[in-house]
Amino acid sequence: MIERRPFERLGGANHGWLQTKHHFSFADYQDPERMSWGRIRVWNDDRIAPGTGFPPHPHADMEIITYVTEGAVTHEDSLGNQGRTEAGDVQVMSAGTGIRHAEYNREPGATSLFQIWILPTSRGQKPSWGKRPFPKGDRSGRFVALASGFKDDGEALPLRTDARVLGATVHAGETVEYPLGRGRHGYLVPAKGAVEVNGVRLDARDGAAVRDEDVLRVRALDDAELVLVDAA
Repeated sequence: MIERRPFERLGGANHGWLQTKHHFSFADYQDPERMSWGRIRVWNDDRIAPGTGFPPHPHADMEIITYVTEGAVTHEDSLGNQGRTEAGDVQVMSAGTGIRHAEYNREPGATSLFQIWILPTSRGQKPSWGKRPFPKGDRSGRFVALASGFKDDGEALPLRTDARVLGATVHAGETVEYPLGRGRHGYLVPAKGAVEVNGVRLDARDGAAVRDEDVLRVRALDDAELVLVDAA
């Protein structure tokens, strides 16, 4: 089962400094049919104007993954962490018992990013934050785990949940595969480029909610950059 969610039909808002689209119910956008997808609770497609950002605010008991698609985001939090995450790279904040953080665009141009929230498998752990670069050349023609709750996923950033976040870059005409498996929830968004997922076309920034597909076969119609979440 693959449900295409066209970008232009997503909920969202234009706050001036922030243009946002919501793949799932969030803030003032509420759709009882799109509250979550397995353990995936939020997937926001945000575009942040230069010199602006999200001021300090709290979170608890949520795994929050930021995948930057354009520009860079600067993170600050109540643990004293600070860091800048550039396009193609990833940061993970495990909110745990509670953390306050801010995310700013201190770049000369707009910053675009995916903000993904996944429910943790346990509550009440200490909060944490981390980031790392993921060169796009290293995931050319294949899916690479960027963040994962599975210890055998190598250099992926750790998650406290039964899920992994994967990235791939694919040239037009090429196909990449991922063994999702029955009973798993997949959600795939092309950050750039058009693709076909098991025969279903997705344009850039469309979403695909996937379930009960043993294998995902993604054929690139254009040069494409893919983000996939595989969750319980």
